[in-house]
Amino acid sequence: MASNLVTSSTTALFSFLVLYLAVSFSNIAAKHRHSTTTSVHHPHHRDLDASNPRLKQAYLALQAWKLVIYSDPYNTTSDWVGPSVCNYTGIYCAPFPNDTDILTVAGIDLNHADIAGFLPDELGLLSDLSLIHLNSNRFCGVLPLSLSNLTFLFELDLSNNRFVGPFPSVLMSLPSLKFLDLRYNEFEGPLPPELFNRDLDAIFINNNRLTSVIPSNLGSTTASVVVFANNNLGGCLPPSIANFANTMEELLLINTNLSGCLPPEVGFLYKLRVLDVSSNKLVGEIPYSIAGLAQLEQLNLGHNMMSGEVPLGVCELPNLANFTFSYNYFFEEEGLCGNLTLKGIVSDDRRNCLPNKPLQRSKKECDPVLEHPVDCYEHPCGDKNTEENHT
Repeated sequence: MASNLVTSSTTALFSFLVLYLAVSFSNIAAKHRHSTTTSVHHPHHRDLDASNPRLKQAYLALQAWKLVIYSDPYNTTSDWVGPSVCNYTGIYCAPFPNDTDILTVAGIDLNHADIAGFLPDELGLLSDLSLIHLNSNRFCGVLPLSLSNLTFLFELDLSNNRFVGPFPSVLMSLPSLKFLDLRYNEFEGPLPPELFNRDLDAIFINNNRLTSVIPSNLGSTTASVVVFANNNLGGCLPPSIANFANTMEELLLINTNLSGCLPPEVGFLYKLRVLDVSSNKLVGEIPYSIAGLAQLEQLNLGHNMMSGEVPLGVCELPNLANFTFSYNYFFEEEGLCGNLTLKGIVSDDRRNCLPNKPLQRSKKECDPVLEHPVDCYEHPCGDKNTEENHT
């Protein structure tokens, strides 16, 4: 859900922010998700001013970039010729905030251009950039350290490319960064704990090759959307998740090798609308604290090793529209949990240990789990032997 929302709003979001930069580079955080503008016009005045050192630097940077573009099937950069950089396709200019008589390159939007190449060191010359959108291209290699010069950079979308290497630590030095999207690349290795000390609005790092456990300081950031899906992070979801309480709306940890019990602190995330921890190794019961998430619309616990009862309080959540808990070891559904269609909730309870329900696990599969329940209060990170019994 989160990724679809971001993809569909990318064009309008970019357009709004560039227009807003024409007034000021600051105070854009509160409005960047509510844009409706669908077109942006390149400014044509003042961009030929030979006395403008910012546009001179931009020219050098963009020409260096064009030299390392190996494939441009839609000829997106074919008009990257001459000093009038504000007229280049995908390049957006705005007045420099400290001197509005001077134009500068404030944004780059090359989404869905299918360009192949890499990012040269000269991109660091574009020090006034506030936005970079490179979604759905074939850019590869590592990110240049010169990106640390982009002190105004507010939003970075490098998703659906072929970038490699460890998690790019250079991004930790960007003081204005609020929106980070690195989905569908080849970044590998551990997540830097510093990522969760940043004042970010959204973190998308799903579908990479990231490893190591989820940092214990998860929740120190102020993000409203966090998507880790399809990485090999492992470990338990730390209790520090409670620190997201005032901001978190969507948390997607699908297929991240997550283990242990789902901590009761998840129930502190009172703004949460989407929680998806499917396809992991979670054990134990559903924390009853989830019954307090009045805004929750989608809950997916499927394909884990959880057991116990499906609590009535969760099934009675006022905004719940989709509840999946299939492929676990639940043995009882309290009250209306047994027939959520009566409440108009789409649900899936297949492959559990529910009596008198179709498409359930066999007694041979269920008995070892029911005989050795996991006590999440004694072992919040689970019991390795019990997890092995589940498998």
